[in-house]
Amino acid sequence: MPGQNGRALSSRQYPCENCPLRPLPVFREFEKQELAFISTFKKGELAVDKGATVLVEGSHSAHLYTVLSGWAFRYKLLPDGRRQILNYLMPGDLIGLQGSVMGEMQHSVEALSPMLLCVFERDNLHELYRNHPGLAYDITWIASREERMLDENLLSVGRRSAIERAAYLIAFIGSRAKVVGLNGKQSIQIPVTQQHIADTLGLSLVHTNKTIRKLMDRKLILWRDGGCEVVDAERLKQLAGWEGLGGGVAP
Repeated sequence: MPGQNGRALSSRQYPCENCPLRPLPVFREFEKQELAFISTFKKGELAVDKGATVLVEGSHSAHLYTVLSGWAFRYKLLPDGRRQILNYLMPGDLIGLQGSVMGEMQHSVEALSPMLLCVFERDNLHELYRNHPGLAYDITWIASREERMLDENLLSVGRRSAIERAAYLIAFIGSRAKVVGLNGKQSIQIPVTQQHIADTLGLSLVHTNKTIRKLMDRKLILWRDGGCEVVDAERLKQLAGWEGLGGGVAP
């Protein structure tokens, strides 16, 4: 519930009509009736602190969320506490769809930075599918994009070398951050620790540290107290053998 995961705001800072994400070229324009529905579908906003858990694996939530600002990551835990990070969440991403369709969450979500989330009632999702096929297609697009990301991540863990894995991950996160405006006019700053990188790539922390140093020695990244800065995105992609995000407009 929102009260357990963050601070529900008493008023909307960002009405859907004035959403700061809408002007970004990566998102498509809503039709008038779609925007009207989304405005009623949205029930409020939720402020989440860095390190807070947004959703817990096995939980049943009455809400869906979209990221308005900030960073998060999805992960699963083994019984002994070992963690596998599955993906990273940024503005425009949807949180909680899996729980809405499957009945309960199959992974957890934790905030990497302070976040602001738009809150939606899960029960109204059926109306979206019945009456707004364009929005229903958008959700299908999001799910398909997530599958594509997981395909690439599995390829990394299964076949790429350690330095190729790290190069791909940083290039991928940096590319996604750029298209949703998280960098502004500055270099991409990714707010992760080396433990996050290790838990995503399936490497030990020691091996991850050595791999990160190799990328720094090649002047592809910088590592600061606040995380990783992308210095040369194109060479990172070349090293990973990754062609980039590809085309398409996000819903």
